[in-house]
Amino acid sequence: MTKIAVTGASGQLGRLAIAAIKARNASADVVALVRNPAADLGVPARAFDYTKAETLAPALAGVDVLVLISSNDFNDRAGQHKNVIAAAKSAGVGRIIYTSILKGAASPMVLAQDHIATEAALAESGLTTTILRNGWYTENYTGSLAGSVAAGAMIGSSGDGKIASAPRADYAEAIAVAALDASHAGKVYELAGDTAHTMAEFAAEVSKVVGKTIPYNDLPQDAYRDILVSFGLPEGFAFVLADSDAKAKDGALFDDSRTLSRLIGRPTSAISGPIAEALKG
Repeated sequence: MTKIAVTGASGQLGRLAIAAIKARNASADVVALVRNPAADLGVPARAFDYTKAETLAPALAGVDVLVLISSNDFNDRAGQHKNVIAAAKSAGVGRIIYTSILKGAASPMVLAQDHIATEAALAESGLTTTILRNGWYTENYTGSLAGSVAAGAMIGSSGDGKIASAPRADYAEAIAVAALDASHAGKVYELAGDTAHTMAEFAAEVSKVVGKTIPYNDLPQDAYRDILVSFGLPEGFAFVLADSDAKAKDGALFDDSRTLSRLIGRPTSAISGPIAEALKG
């Protein structure tokens, strides 16, 4: 039986990916790769820390398909990913599935640089890969909705840019499909939600749910970055977020290929559900 390992398995996307794999194939042989193997993830777990290169290959023993979920630690993410790739090659992993970024090397976002470097490292490794270029998660916006509603407005720098977001659960299903079917080997998929929205349209949906007008106020990129810093975000991270928002004006977060919905066999989830869920109660 094919052994599938999922990195970052205790994170938001990792947990959903394991659940999606098991939902599609209850007998699938899945192992969770996490910093703390005592975490209750419903499947066997192995200690796995991207930054501890010497420990990675032994943790990948017997793994056929490795789902490499991109690190959420912005301290040399590309270097961390290269550690995993080298370990996978050493351990004889058959295929790596990598969660990259929409448009890959064509993305103008600063955030894309680590993903571009990782895709290049994967190509150089000679390993068989499946690249899932994930678009924006709807949760990138719903996570801060309560504060936006309390403040009476949403803010950003995306202007009228179309953002084809989808919930993490939809992207997790794509991981499951790719992990369970070897026919996806060698493929690169641009993944995004079926229906794109501007942030003004997103704010209009929020307004509908809360029963009062919550406008979207568009700001210059630097002003938005400064506000994020005032909220307590590290300057570097605030810069990356503001840059990503501004690049949405130029289509960096838009894709209308509907590849994600074809891959998972159903339409992607509209923004209304996650918005209502975030604001319930």
